[in-house]
Formats: sequence, C-alpha cells, structure tokens
Amino acid sequence: MARDLKYTRNIGIMAHIDAGKTTTSERILFYTGKTHKIGETHEGAATMDWMVQEQERGITITSAATTAFWNYKDKQYQINLIDTPGHVDFTVEVERSLRVLDGAVATFCAVGGVEPQSETVWRQADKYNVPRIGYVNKMDRTGADFFAVCAQLKEHFGVTALPVVLPIGVEDKFEGLIDLIYNNAIYYFDDKTVRDNFELREIPANMKAEAEEWRNKLIEEVAATDDALMEKFFEDPDSITPDELIAAIRTATMNMSLVPMLCGSSFHNKGVQKLLDYIMAFLPSPLDVPAVEGMNPKTEETETRNADENDPFCGLAFKIATDPFVGRLAFVRVYSGKLDAGSYVLNARSGKRERISRIYQMHANKQNPLESVGAGDICAAVGFKEIHTGDTLCAENAPIVLEQMTFPEPVIGLAVEPKTQKDLDKLGIALAKLAEEDPTFTVRTDEESGQTIISGMGELHLDIIVDRLRREFGVEINQGAPQVNYKEALTQTVQHREVFKKQTGGRGKFADIIFEIGPAEDNKPGLTFVDEVKGGNVPKEFIPAVQKGFESAMANGALAGYTIDSMKVTLKDGSFHPVDSDQLSFEICARNGFRQAAPKAGSVIMEPIMSVEVVTPEESMGDIIGDLNKRRGQIQGMESKGTARVVKAKVPLSEMFGYVTVLRTISSGRATSSMEFSHFEEVPAGLAKEIIEKSGKKNTLE
Repeated sequence: MARDLKYTRNIGIMAHIDAGKTTTSERILFYTGKTHKIGETHEGAATMDWMVQEQERGITITSAATTAFWNYKDKQYQINLIDTPGHVDFTVEVERSLRVLDGAVATFCAVGGVEPQSETVWRQADKYNVPRIGYVNKMDRTGADFFAVCAQLKEHFGVTALPVVLPIGVEDKFEGLIDLIYNNAIYYFDDKTVRDNFELREIPANMKAEAEEWRNKLIEEVAATDDALMEKFFEDPDSITPDELIAAIRTATMNMSLVPMLCGSSFHNKGVQKLLDYIMAFLPSPLDVPAVEGMNPKTEETETRNADENDPFCGLAFKIATDPFVGRLAFVRVYSGKLDAGSYVLNARSGKRERISRIYQMHANKQNPLESVGAGDICAAVGFKEIHTGDTLCAENAPIVLEQMTFPEPVIGLAVEPKTQKDLDKLGIALAKLAEEDPTFTVRTDEESGQTIISGMGELHLDIIVDRLRREFGVEINQGAPQVNYKEALTQTVQHREVFKKQTGGRGKFADIIFEIGPAEDNKPGLTFVDEVKGGNVPKEFIPAVQKGFESAMANGALAGYTIDSMKVTLKDGSFHPVDSDQLSFEICARNGFRQAAPKAGSVIMEPIMSVEVVTPEESMGDIIGDLNKRRGQIQGMESKGTARVVKAKVPLSEMFGYVTVLRTISSGRATSSMEFSHFEEVPAGLAKEIIEKSGKKNTLE
C-alpha cells in the first residue's frame, strides 16, 4: 500500500548566518525521536553538520537531508528536512534545495532581524514559489524583539507577517508561548533529556488583554482571506473554531498571501515542538503543490506530471555528493511515479539509460536502504554512471525535461599546483569530483601559463575546497594569491575582412570571410550567430565551422585573455577555393578574425561588483565610509538599526580582499560586514591597462 502523501512534508530551514538553522534542525531531530542526544553546533557535535570542516568552523557548508516522523493530531507525518547553509559563498546549496522543497521555515534572529543574507534566501524562495512560515529564534538574547522582526518582514518583503503565538517574557525571562489559535499558554522548562519539556496552562492574568487584542488581529487578518470566515467574524468572532482558523491560515500560507510567525529559543529548547506542529498544519504536502511541468524532448510540447504513483516516473537530481563508503550519491526529489532499486531510468539531458542499483533514505551522512521510493519523496540514489546537478531522471517510455536550475558565475579564482609530481593525477581526479558536486566551482587551465585555476563564489568557498582536497583526497597543494575573475565585453559593432592563406607544398589552406562583430542584443548569453551569405560564396558546409571558430575564440578575449560572455557575429560574405578550402581553414580564419576585430569593437574589461553591507556603531561610521570610498566603493544608502548604523555600498571585488581584518581594526572589532555578488561593470581605463599588462598580452591597439 502506498503511503498517503497528505502526511508528508518536504521542508528546508533557510536563514542568514548564525540565525540558528542547524540548532533548530538538531532540536527537530531530537523531538521527533531521530536522535537521543542533542548535538550542539558550537561543540562541533551537530548531526547535520557532519563534514569535518563544518564541525571545526561551526558553520554549515553543505545542505544535509534527513527524514524524521512527527505525530500531530493522532496522525504520523513524515518530514524530509534539509538544513541549508547561511553563508553567501554557498548560496548554490540553498538554491538547489529550494528548487525541490514544498515549504520552508525562514528563521530570523530576534535581535538581528532581517539581514542581507535573509533577503537573498527570501528572493530565492520567491523565485521557486515556496510557501514559508517565519520562526524568530534566540528570544532569550538581550535586545530580542519578536514584533520588531515581524514589522521588518513587512517593510523589506511587503508580506503580511502574522503572529500566531506571543512570547511570554523576553530575554532572560522568556519562559513560554501563548498560542493565539488555541488560546492557551505553554510553559517550557530547559531540560535536554526529556522530549515533553512543557506544560499547558491558563494565559497569565497580566497578558490576557494583550493576547485578546492579538487574537482579534489574527482572526481579522485570516477572515480577510476567506469569505465564509468573514461572515462568522461579523456575527460572532468567538464562534470561529481553531480548526477553521488553521484551515484558513493554511490556504493563505500556500497561496503566499500570509506568513505565519512563530518564535522560540532553539538553544534553550523552547518553542520547537510548536514549530513542528505548525509546520504540519500550515505547510503544503506534495499533493498541495501544483503538478510539475516539463518539456517532452521528442515533441517539444509541455507535459505535466502529478504527484501520483500511477503517473510515469520523473524526478530531479538536485545534488551530487561523494560518500567515502557508498561512492557517489545523487539526491533525487521524486515528483511522480515510483522508483525501484535496481531499475533503469532515462537521463533526459544526456539521453542515456542509467541503472539505479540502490536507494537510500538519508539521515545526514548515514543511509537506510529502501526497496522503492514513491512520488513526493526525497531519496539518495547510488550506482549511476553520470548524473549531474539539475538532471531530470524519468521513465524510459515517457521522457520529460524539468526546468533547469540557474547557477551564479564564480567571481574569484586561485592558481593551484600539486606539491609533488605523484599528486598530479590525484589532483585532477579530486578536482573533477568536487566540480561535479558543486556547480559554482569550476576548474580550467590557463592557456598562457599552463596553470590550473580553480574558481568559486568567495574566499571561504575556495578555502574549504583546498581543505577538502587535503583531507578527503590526500592531495597536498601549493596555492597562489586569490584573483578576481574578470570578463571581457564588446561595446561597438565593426565590420572586418579576414583572409587565411597557407601554402605548403601540395594542398594548401584558404578561407576568406567578411563579418560584423559587436555586442549581442539585451546581452543575451553565448554567441548569437547570423548567416547572411548570398549565392553560396561561402558553401553551406563551412558555415558551422565559422560559427565554431567564433565560439571557441570567446573563451580567450583579445585584450587579456578573459572570457567573453556574450557577442553577436553576422557573417556577411566571403570566398573559398575549390581545392584548398576545408572546415578547419574556416574555423582558424574565424578565430584569427576575432583576434583582429575584437580590439576595434571597443573591447573592455569587466569586473565583479559586490553588494556590501556594514553594520557599525555610530562613532566608527565616518572612518568606514572613508575606507569604502578609498576602495572605489559607491555608497548606496544608510539606515539605522537599533543603536547601530547600516551602510550599504557597491564595491569592486578586487578591492575587498582582506577587508574583514581592516574593518575590525577601524571599528575596534565592533562592526560586521557581509557581501554578495551584484553585477559586472566596466573597469576604469587606468586599471584596465594594468590588468592587460599583468596578463602578459601585448596591447593590440597600439
């Protein structure tokens, strides 16, 4: 008998750094009976942070998946929980997790409120239409303010943040919650050994009026989303039952018109059980989510798949991980049908059959084997040959391609080489494995110097990669200084004629093309190639070779050898020789033509610009702004947050190396900063000249 999907929840916990995601996940595991002892992040013993690097640093790097069960209203629910990282360098982990989740718990710190990274993850959840509930953690900290955080959500995201609980006491007097739906009080006692560490009581007398006021607000907000409730509300607000309220809040949460807000202190074991109850009550099951749409690769028409075991199988591989004992694991979200261990599936991207030899239910880095997995579930599959992040797996007789995920471009690079020659092969294998796991990590070889360049999302990202190389793969490496990943772009359109002739006794080489080269419309990524050759002056069979020549030339720009992301080439005319012309001649001719024409087409160097946010005490503000201006930063705005000031700026990444140390010095260690990638912008002329000289290319403009 298939499980009833109504009682499944695929949820993730997303938030800014240090809002308490992993601690909350640990408590969830404890209360659901998954673990028998609570692991703490700061002691390096959290179950979900299972990588050595995570335990040492006390941060989450990879999103860990686990399965737990929770009893709510006499029914057993299955939770597939994903704990995601908060650090911006690992934003891809959040992205790919949200793509496959049905609901999310947005966690906020009761003191910090909405922070830059909270905004990033919120936007990511909006992108995939993930309904969410808010959880304000750390209510025991000095300066905690539940209502202020609810107000910030409204201000920053324009959503209706609806408190469904009220805190009893704040800071060190935080003792419990008032449940506005059931109109009772829950008192917690800080005991890490028992699972039912709370008792239900009457609402304390000094809070009755406040609870009444907030309950009326809640009923009013909810009634506005449901006409039947509205009628009841006008007749007699007290006649609305808790079950009716819950049903209406659930509907409003799923169509994203409300965000129910809860609070607690995960570290002190207060409020987590309530959070679990309301995850079950408000967040969608796989059945509540619209059927997934995909494209049939044969007919190119849109098809849908329902969350039903009788539909043909389709799933999305959203993460590849390497386990030292099991080998490569592919985390798969099953959208429809069922997947049996030992069966064959089709990889829609490569068009190849893959055998899934074993299926596991995940618990952080431990696995429980399963016979089969049905629609709506998340599992880990083993035994495949080549599956990448974002691949669609489907039944062989019903091919479908689901929407691809988009990943941000790496912004920072590092040259690496093995310390000894014997490590050379090991390094190649290890880097290939890591690049397969992480789509934002890329490896390339620099043509000029022959160095291996690894690129990622930030200094911490590369730091962890280097650490993993050493520990997991046993490769010792020397590394260069971090470098910025510049790009090149064309700004004007020019026409150019290129002739390629080579005579060596016997058959020679000949190609001749006239083309127009310039920026693509709307900066469309990749090469836009238009063929306008009339009368067969360049035979049809040579046109793809010309296109291929320009495509390969984009990897090495004409100024300093950086990649060009987008350009447009229109092939106007040309000529050929009946004997000497072949595909290769036209390909080389296109490459040479690009080298000659690109500098004339106003080639410029583009650099990554970061959005920086600094939270500082008032007295250090002047020095911090002065320092950002020195770094070619543009101040975007300033605002107050409690007693501190927040400075927002756009600063080039090349100026931000080692910024954290400088910031500590300026502000005597009181200011904090966070940064994330914003966009690419042209480099000022003086600097561009330096970058070109450094790259060792001769400036072709002279």
